[in-house]
Amino acid sequence: MASAMFTAPCGVRSAEGADCQNYVGLRPNTGLKFNASVTVKTAMNARRLFAVRASEKRDESIKKLGMTDAECEAAVVAGNAPDAPPVPPKPASPAGTPVVSSLPLSRRPRRNRRTPAMRASFQETNLSPGNFVYPLFIHEGEEDTPIGAMPGCYRLGWRHGLIEEVGKARDVGVNSVVLFPKVPDALKTPTGDEAYNDNGLVPRAIRLLKDKYPDLVIYTDVALDPYSSDGHDGIVREDGVILNDETVHQLCKQAVSQARAGADVVSPSDMMDGRVGAIRAALDAEGFQHVSIMSYTAKYASSFYGPFREALDSNPRFGDKKTYQMNPANYREALVELRADEAEGADILLVKPGLPYLDVIRLLRDNSPLPIAAYQVSGEYSMIKAGGVLKMIDEERVMMESLMCLRRAGADIILTYFALQAARCLCGEKR
Repeated sequence: MASAMFTAPCGVRSAEGADCQNYVGLRPNTGLKFNASVTVKTAMNARRLFAVRASEKRDESIKKLGMTDAECEAAVVAGNAPDAPPVPPKPASPAGTPVVSSLPLSRRPRRNRRTPAMRASFQETNLSPGNFVYPLFIHEGEEDTPIGAMPGCYRLGWRHGLIEEVGKARDVGVNSVVLFPKVPDALKTPTGDEAYNDNGLVPRAIRLLKDKYPDLVIYTDVALDPYSSDGHDGIVREDGVILNDETVHQLCKQAVSQARAGADVVSPSDMMDGRVGAIRAALDAEGFQHVSIMSYTAKYASSFYGPFREALDSNPRFGDKKTYQMNPANYREALVELRADEAEGADILLVKPGLPYLDVIRLLRDNSPLPIAAYQVSGEYSMIKAGGVLKMIDEERVMMESLMCLRRAGADIILTYFALQAARCLCGEKR
């Protein structure tokens, strides 16, 4: 689903003849000026009524002669058409350019790329702030705490910093957020019971946000890892096995608690089998038929999640998550997860991580009519930030290109920590 193209180019001046380089759109150049002057000659002394000359400025408008349409047409019929600027000379090639015959090509794709305006006209994929979902970390404290591995990201105080950050995002058109809590260690248990505490951190934050911004779209994370003393997405048996059905029981209670607080979309990221259908049934039974489910359909056991786990202090206490998250080597398996989620009632299908899995995003896009989401994860974000700090890449341009690539692959929405920065770029704000 392509959105309306925004026309701000992250500060790149396109009117000098250069592409605006951000693959988003174009902004009219206010620095380039033209001026048209009019020379009027009397009809008795000259064959031409008037001439129009192009000059370097356009501060003066062409003066009207007070002639009627019929008089203008009569002048043209009589051979007294007004002069227009001459055809510009053909630009010279540099010395030493070989003289060759034109290639016999009926199709020259470069013709449609000649100017910024033409490139914008034929742009197949567009990007807007409405495509972004802004992941926000929250904690019980009052101060915002910087996250070392994710420059520009913070654990936000849920009563103050969260409200301010959401306000900034809304100002530039980002009206969807997803919440991730940093839960006090004292509240973590092997069964993650704090996940469905109606007065827990996430439900309180949802109620506060809905009171302040009633039309805000709030996504929530449904998984036990922030609440588990073991750091896993599910309940861990003494032999290290992650219990599936028992975990799904807990997840259903968590999703209902979040819906009761006002969540618009619950997002099971746990990768337990059958959880989408169970959550749908639990929501419907409690009267929350209107609450959507965004399933983490293809969530891979990736090494790109490191900074996120630092942000929430949710690293597994032992082992890894390979028995429930997907193998990064697998492609067709995503179709198995897709068909299960569709059958169980998912409303949105998500791929995580994003950029390293563009092929999987396209696979889901080509095989499902449902909206597709992509999560540009913490490792992707931090690499771009680090490259920008080291001056190895242009951070803004790489940021925008990476987001455009996720859209081009088929993502309708993108969960990205760049949401605010990218939206400001799209809206033409200064950093």
